[in-house]
Amino acid sequence: MNKNKTYFNWSSGKDSALALYHLLKDERYLVDELITTINSHYNRVSMHGLRKELLIAQTNAINIPASLIELPEMPSMEVYEQKMLETISRLKNDGFTHTAFGDIFLEDLRVYREGQLAKQNIKSVFPIWKRDTKKLLNEFLDLGFKTIIVCANSKYFGKDFVGTIIDKNFINNLPKGVDPCGENGEFHTFCFDGPIFKNPIEFTVGEKVYREYNNPKSEDSDSVCISDSEKYGVWYCDLIP
Repeated sequence: MNKNKTYFNWSSGKDSALALYHLLKDERYLVDELITTINSHYNRVSMHGLRKELLIAQTNAINIPASLIELPEMPSMEVYEQKMLETISRLKNDGFTHTAFGDIFLEDLRVYREGQLAKQNIKSVFPIWKRDTKKLLNEFLDLGFKTIIVCANSKYFGKDFVGTIIDKNFINNLPKGVDPCGENGEFHTFCFDGPIFKNPIEFTVGEKVYREYNNPKSEDSDSVCISDSEKYGVWYCDLIP
């Protein structure tokens, strides 16, 4: 059976890790590359605020080749799409026919992604799509994955929330209306151990900082904004390699 050569859109967080876990078990696909967008101004994973050094340590531990897409601090949609097009063109030339995402239930984002990629004859795969997020998080923990919260929307969470390692009690302590997987952008994580890793990623918890941003005009799964106000606040926890 010929496997479909696939690249995975890697965020560094728990949903990506669980989706990749399932994809690696699917005999239809051969995952040959991980792709991550980086804020080139801060040298950190876009929206998550994770240091590039930890991302590289993480993808090395997964043992799949990784590539970085460097974006300016606040890229326009035109700049973002041009950078993605350059990357997809390179991947197509390398024989990739499929791509995968860790999205769970953001319909508009899926339609956008599938539409953009279909123009390039790349088929999209969503391994954990429409799964119950409470069950997903419990499955994630039962499989032995470990993850820490690196940023969170200040509408729901304070300084003490970031830097927390997710455990079985996590779901019961979430504020009302917050998705257990943070699928609406309420929080983001860094996955540092689990069955797809050949070794855990070592780090120490550093400074916690608060930042405010202007609301984007449209929502996507990488946004920590789910408010209708003009600005939104984010707590970040720096992880030090």
